[in-house]
Amino acid sequence: MEIAEQISESLQLGDDDRVHDLTRRAIEEKVPPADILHNGLIRGMTVVGEKFRLREIFLPDVLLAARAMYAGMELLKPLLIQEGIPVLGRVVLGSVRGDLHDIGKNLVGIMLKGAGFEVIDLGTDVHPHRFVETAIAENAVIIGMSALLTTTMPVMREVVDLIRQRGLQAKIKTIVGGASVSAEFASQIGADGYAFDAANAVQRVKELIG
Repeated sequence: MEIAEQISESLQLGDDDRVHDLTRRAIEEKVPPADILHNGLIRGMTVVGEKFRLREIFLPDVLLAARAMYAGMELLKPLLIQEGIPVLGRVVLGSVRGDLHDIGKNLVGIMLKGAGFEVIDLGTDVHPHRFVETAIAENAVIIGMSALLTTTMPVMREVVDLIRQRGLQAKIKTIVGGASVSAEFASQIGADGYAFDAANAVQRVKELIG
């Protein structure tokens, strides 16, 4: 079995020590960092994401797999930066102003990282201007917003309106999600996408960036 495949399988099992050791060995054996990333770590997280979407595994399994992925990325990231290997794109993520819930948002961040995106997580209670300013400063292609409370959902419209006012619609796309949010609401406020769970969020983000 190729070492990248072993990394993928160990990641799916949530074995962070083995993923770390195999990644180190792959680096020592001069396996190209891009191969380790795409055929090992990302492939493993893709399987985990699909199993989670199908309810074959559950949140604790995803969190273990994410920990294993970070164990490999810790070794790999300096090499990827050194070689200038591009990420799929940058995503700014946050729970909107007034909303302190973050479990769903954190899971979306894990899944996006596992799919090869760079995630800038602004945390919770994020002001509309901060979403937009960060996206501009970091050259992010997507702003992802989460809201659990119906009272905080209107903040999402403020972010979409800010992007429109600045003429950034072609550069920065918006995607929304959360327990209270629906596809209909996303359409009403002019968001570019809606995701009903973390696995779906990865699919939607990929579609939005083409």
